[in-house]
Amino acid sequence: MYFMASLRLSTVNPMLPAPPTATRPHPGTATPAGGASPRLPPARSRRRGVMEEAAAAGPREEDDEGARCPQVGEPLPEEEEEEEEVLHLAKRRRVLCSEFAAITSSDVEVACSFLAGNDWHMQRALNAYFEPPLEKEEAAAAGGMPPACAGPGSCIDLTADATTSNASVNSTDSRQQEDDSSFSLISWNIDGLDLGNLKERARGICSYLALYSPDVVFLQEVIPPHLCLLQVGAGSYTIIPGNIDGYFTAIMLKKPRVKLLKHEIIPFPTTSMMRNLLVVYVSISGNEICLMTSHLESTKNHSKERMKQLQIVLNKMQTESESNTVIFGGDTNLRDSEVTKLGNLPNNITDVWEFLGKPQHCRYTWDTHSNTNLDAQYKCKMRLDRIYFRPAADGGHIIPRSMDLIGLEKLDCGRFPSDHWGLLCNFDVIL
Repeated sequence: MYFMASLRLSTVNPMLPAPPTATRPHPGTATPAGGASPRLPPARSRRRGVMEEAAAAGPREEDDEGARCPQVGEPLPEEEEEEEEVLHLAKRRRVLCSEFAAITSSDVEVACSFLAGNDWHMQRALNAYFEPPLEKEEAAAAGGMPPACAGPGSCIDLTADATTSNASVNSTDSRQQEDDSSFSLISWNIDGLDLGNLKERARGICSYLALYSPDVVFLQEVIPPHLCLLQVGAGSYTIIPGNIDGYFTAIMLKKPRVKLLKHEIIPFPTTSMMRNLLVVYVSISGNEICLMTSHLESTKNHSKERMKQLQIVLNKMQTESESNTVIFGGDTNLRDSEVTKLGNLPNNITDVWEFLGKPQHCRYTWDTHSNTNLDAQYKCKMRLDRIYFRPAADGGHIIPRSMDLIGLEKLDCGRFPSDHWGLLCNFDVIL
């Protein structure tokens, strides 16, 4: 789903230098830096008319000299330019602090501290905020407090156990990694456009990734802080983003099992919501697979654009080499009627949920009955998130085995990790 979040400017932070008081210019001062001439009151207009008449009668040397010399106490043009620059810098810093505070769910003082400590560079400041302090990393490495329990600003290391109680799960994952007869995939819209409890929800999503340790992850509605968190904490994954600005998709590949071959980004020419198709080519257990994810155009009113985007996805799936298995997953925002209007899926492309017998426990991925993140007055259940599968032509070496929903538990903050449930899909590899 698509929700645009608005950022409100905070009041001037006391940590920022107070803007200098602009000196009121003398009536005869040249136009301030910025270009626009000030509107003069009637008295000044009459004065300017007299001056224009005098100028028409012929210039006088003393007038020219007076025009070149500012009056006593009047700021020089260079001083006005400096004042304008200082005012602009202060305003820009206030905006950066407000954005940082909204993204990280911190206060303005914390935002200013991180930004000032990183030369007011937003990306570096966000990296520093999400990066765990060195002493906590060392304590975790020495068997102390695990990263999942670290304090504010820390990040979960997805290569380690999320909690002590997950030891058996992680040992099972280790055995599965050694078994080339299966692999797992998660597709999840993580709702980065909802700034409420953003940090807590991002950590919750990381906990699920640590718990299930999927081989492949498709993410939608990723924002830069999410990417920073994943890059710092998910050392066991290769991360390929579909963009780095605004919000975007990303694909994560478990190292060393999933080997990245190449990737490409296919634009949707007529999108009004920054949507595209991210395509990644990989090798898993000797099988070459084309992986695709996208976040198709949102809301009922954009049905035509969404169907155009779906057609681009299906065309790409069909034109891939027949020796490759192709898997597409993401937040499609599709209604079944839209797929029907396109003439249903091509014969060689399967909806994995339908292939598995339409299991009801994982039918609805967007459910305002059960998921209260939106606090929506309306109640609606929809299968917005889908996984499509096109087998290789020479025997179908990869077959979908199961599908489940994840992210069904509320976090300590009282909200779910996302307004979407995630999809966990397991595949069998026929050796």
